[in-house]
Amino acid sequence: MVRLLEVWLWLREKGQGLVEYALILVLIAVVVIVILSLLGTQVSQVFSRITSALGGS
Repeated sequence: MVRLLEVWLWLREKGQGLVEYALILVLIAVVVIVILSLLGTQVSQVFSRITSALGGS
């Protein structure tokens, strides 16, 4: 009975760790999306200037 309780607690902690990692990944994804949304037009303008300086269309 004690062994069953130990296994149950171990599995519960393992699941909790996976949830924490998932939350960290979601937070990183949200931060990246916000940064790209804010800087997307500026990056596009830089590439447009580079293309026109190189003689592209």
